[in-house]
Amino acid sequence: MQHTIRPRRSVLYMPGSNPRALEKARTLAADALIFDLEDAVAPDAKDEARGLVCAAVAEGGYAEREIIVRVNGLTTPWGRDDIMRAAGSGAHALLLPKVEGAGYIREALSLMDVAGAPQSMAVWCMMETPLGILHAERIASASPRIGALVMGTSDLTKDLGARHTPDRIAMSMSLGTCVLAARAFGVSILDGVFLDLRDDSGFEAACIQGRDMGFDGKTIIHPRQIEPANRVFGPTAEEVDWARRIIDAHTEASARGQGVVVVDGKLIENLHVAEARRTLALASAIEQATAGS
Repeated sequence: MQHTIRPRRSVLYMPGSNPRALEKARTLAADALIFDLEDAVAPDAKDEARGLVCAAVAEGGYAEREIIVRVNGLTTPWGRDDIMRAAGSGAHALLLPKVEGAGYIREALSLMDVAGAPQSMAVWCMMETPLGILHAERIASASPRIGALVMGTSDLTKDLGARHTPDRIAMSMSLGTCVLAARAFGVSILDGVFLDLRDDSGFEAACIQGRDMGFDGKTIIHPRQIEPANRVFGPTAEEVDWARRIIDAHTEASARGQGVVVVDGKLIENLHVAEARRTLALASAIEQATAGS
């Protein structure tokens, strides 16, 4: 599977048991939507939520937004049915909870194939247990269909016996390990949720920290978090202009047989050009997605 660049600045969890939320999601400016059948749904509502989510996805109306269904774990009474039903829903990906190894992913993929899931349907993996973090490399490389690693920092903090702090120092090793694994194998990497909806400045600071660590975007729990996540994780107009200048200058230098060039006193090499091309590709993808919403 080829992973094309698409914006994942804001990835919003929506409760699968709430029809109003599934309808409202059609109007929100999030880049991607995770319809949650796991944590957000009570045990006695699991079967009904599965039907609601699959019907909503099949009905469509979400424009260019990427749609992901978070299923229940395979060891639960609902996981296998979730995968078999969601495999044919038309969602872009299934999000597996508490992934700890490649075998778990292979079992899920086998069920997806039996259910007739298209090869374009990706698997996203929640990274939310100590064992999962230790096996991040195996998980990211388990299949060409792995589309993203998603940090589950709330569960991980609990399992580590750690505390939530503004600097997230307890998370730094886990976050960095997963960024490394994702980048090594060419999959997306999404930061965990920020739980305090009253702390706007704290949320923006967490977004900036995640962006600076190398994350592609932020998983979020409320529509009010969409705008700051989109702003922080998207390239600014100045960054887009700088990327164009780098590419133009390097192209002219290459035509003269020069391998490096100086722009505004800064030495520009191939690695800077590659990053500039990625910036322009992301900006273009955001523009296209926004136009189609």
